[in-house]
Amino acid sequence: MALAGKTLFITGGSRGIGLAIALRAAEDGANIVIAAKTTEANPKLPGTIYSAAREIEQAGGKALAVACDIRSEEDVLAAVDAAVRQFGGIDICVNNASAISLTGTEATEMKRFDLMHQVNARGTFLVSKACIPHLKRAANPHVLMLSPPLDMKAKWFAPHPAYTMAKYGMSLCVLGMAEEFKGQIAFNALWPRTAIATAAIRNVVGGEDGMAHCRTPEIVADAAWHLFQQPKSFSGNFLIDDTFLSQQGVTDFDRYRADPSKDLLPDFFVPDDALPPPGVNLKAKA
Repeated sequence: MALAGKTLFITGGSRGIGLAIALRAAEDGANIVIAAKTTEANPKLPGTIYSAAREIEQAGGKALAVACDIRSEEDVLAAVDAAVRQFGGIDICVNNASAISLTGTEATEMKRFDLMHQVNARGTFLVSKACIPHLKRAANPHVLMLSPPLDMKAKWFAPHPAYTMAKYGMSLCVLGMAEEFKGQIAFNALWPRTAIATAAIRNVVGGEDGMAHCRTPEIVADAAWHLFQQPKSFSGNFLIDDTFLSQQGVTDFDRYRADPSKDLLPDFFVPDDALPPPGVNLKAKA
C-alpha cells in the first residue's frame, strides 16, 4: 500500500496508459485526479473521465474527475485548484496526455502540428508548472512524463518530424526541470520498449492486428508504481519500462503480452544500445 493517501494528478487518464497508472495506484488506496477532455463516450475512444473515476473507486482509490483541456491555462489552473481543494495537495503529477500524427513534413497540416505541440510540449510544461508549488510541499514528490529518451538520431525524426519534435519537447522538460528542481522534486521520463495496446495503436498505427503485437498498459503502470517509490533524489532519468522493472526484481514479462503467439512490435525512440533485460525476448512464444 505504498501509495495509500497519496494524490496523483494524471492528464489524459480516461483510458489507456493513464488509466492503468491510476488503477495501479488505486489498489493502494491513492487519491486520483483524472484531468482529461473526454466527458462523453466515443466508439473509437472508449472511456470518459467519469467511467475512469468509477473504475478507480472500484479498485480501492478515491477519484476526482475534472474536465480539462491541457491546452488551456485556465482549465489547468482550475483542475489543479480542484485537486488541492478535494485532497489537500498533490504528491505526484503524471503527464500522460499526448497527441500523435505520424506524417511527414509535406503531409502534416499546420493545425495538426499546432495540436501536437500544444498538447505534448506546451501542455506538459503548463501542467508541471501549475503542480510544482503544491509538489514542493509533498513528502516525496514526483513528476512523470510518458516520453522517450532523447536519442538524437535522424531516423527518429525523418518519418514524422512534427510528432518527434513535440514528443521530445516533453522529454526536454524532464532534462531541464530535473536540474532546476534538483533535491526538491523528482522529474523522470518513462517509455515502453514495445508498442502498448491502446486506442492510439488501434486507430493510428495498426488496427486490431497491431494490438496483438503489443504489451498491455499494465507494464507501464507497474513501472510507474515502482518509480513513485524512489526517493526524490532519483531524478533526471529516461527509463525504458522493462529494463527498469527488471532492476526492481521483476522477472515475468510474458504476462504483459497481449498475444503470446505474436512477435512484439518495438516502439519508436528506443535507442539501439538499450537492449532488453536478461531473459526478455520480443519474439513470439513457442
